[in-house]
Amino acid sequence: MGIGVSLFLLAVGAVLTFAVHSTVPHTSLDTVGVILMVAGAIGLCISIIIAATRGLASPRTKEHIVERDHHPARGM
Repeated sequence: MGIGVSLFLLAVGAVLTFAVHSTVPHTSLDTVGVILMVAGAIGLCISIIIAATRGLASPRTKEHIVERDHHPARGM
């Protein structure tokens, strides 16, 4: 689950919890919204931790490119 999916789950969960006031038989939309928000928050934390450790595990190094001049033999 990426950061985008986690934010999407948080947003959908918040809408279900705070904005939707309809009823569905045998289902509490408030509970579904809270579950989605918790899943999104956990996924966001895990995604950020993975992204942070991936950046530390392979530090970016600067490459030095040296171009050499190839001159024909002088004095011939």
